[in-house]
Amino acid sequence: MAEDSRLSAKVKGQITRFARRLGAGLTKPDRRLVTEMLYGIQAGKDVKISNIARALNEPIALIKTEDRLCRRLATHDLTHHVNRWLSREGAFAVTDDTVLAVDLGDIRKTYAKAMEHLAYVHDGSQHGEIVPGYWLTEIVAAHPYGDRVIPMYGELYSVEAPLFRSENEQILQSIFRVMAATKGRGIVAIDRGGDRCELLIPLLDKGIRFVIRERGDRHVLLSGERRYAVATAVRRCRAEVEREVEIEKEGCRRRYTLRLGSLPVRMPERPNVPLWLVVIYGFGQEPIILLTNIAPSSDREHAVWIGDVYLTRWKCEETYRFLKQGYNLEDVRVRGYTALRNVYALLNAVLYFVSVVIGTRAKLRLLFRELCVRAKRFFEIAAFYQYAVADGIYRLLFASRGGIAPPGPPADPGQLCLFAAG
Repeated sequence: MAEDSRLSAKVKGQITRFARRLGAGLTKPDRRLVTEMLYGIQAGKDVKISNIARALNEPIALIKTEDRLCRRLATHDLTHHVNRWLSREGAFAVTDDTVLAVDLGDIRKTYAKAMEHLAYVHDGSQHGEIVPGYWLTEIVAAHPYGDRVIPMYGELYSVEAPLFRSENEQILQSIFRVMAATKGRGIVAIDRGGDRCELLIPLLDKGIRFVIRERGDRHVLLSGERRYAVATAVRRCRAEVEREVEIEKEGCRRRYTLRLGSLPVRMPERPNVPLWLVVIYGFGQEPIILLTNIAPSSDREHAVWIGDVYLTRWKCEETYRFLKQGYNLEDVRVRGYTALRNVYALLNAVLYFVSVVIGTRAKLRLLFRELCVRAKRFFEIAAFYQYAVADGIYRLLFASRGGIAPPGPPADPGQLCLFAAG
């Protein structure tokens, strides 16, 4: 019991310090909101305000805590502040070869009626079924040959919101902000949803490197300025490189023997910009077709490298699943649009805390080990360790009788200190 109390105090201290850094520049009420939400989401392992309020365990009526949290969440939109902080902090770990995986997700609110600016989304888990909900844009950084994932950007939005213009602008805005923070470092990777001229042309014009999966209906130019559909053009691509890979998706690991090849092409809309089609056989009956502006180099096999970049995007999908399943994101109950955006932004901050602050910093490796023990998974920790860390934090904080102390005033280095003579 004493050991749990010591470890619980250590985790609370880390959350408080992290919240103080994240809340720098905000007003005192907003700093308190950030601290309480970061603590409550992890202690309750939920984004429902009622569970967050219970985790805070304040000496007042529970409804009063809920009312205060809901009121503060609906007051100021903290999304831009949180994303700017995440991008700036995460940029230090981004190199030229780091993959910036862009996910165009959604949360479904099938039975919601009164939520503000409620729109319709295509639920990917239900074969594209159109249901009420909100759209999500998430960018996660990861290296093709590393295990660490770093959340860089996360935003909830609605096509019914007054300031919304278009999905393309929303996606480009998120990419440009992250690329500005990394100073152009990183490779943008998008699934089939990124195969549209409205995204490709701005990325090409700004010189941003990308790997985007093709649907197959785009037209490209081959030698002699002849125009072909992508599905036809890849037949001219010789897949002469073989490679064995092991992929883990949804907890299952499978080995594949792949054949890869690349083919130089150009877009009719930008005929002077060199591009390459990379084809990957072996994952199913139909090949995976990728479009990239990354040129071949002498130090690595081009098709294999582009394939590794795209497969890293698959690795990042576990991060999106963790946000939804680990903290019951689709069960969020706030009705205001600003409050919804704030909950999702702060949930991404929780992901940063679990993945980067606790998960990788050398000084906290012992704490990471102890949290995994509390999660009762120490001998079965998967490559995506965030589930174990989140479970360990939840087991410790849920059993804690006290909540978390509100943040104190920021330190004033010019304040006069008096010491009594000994």
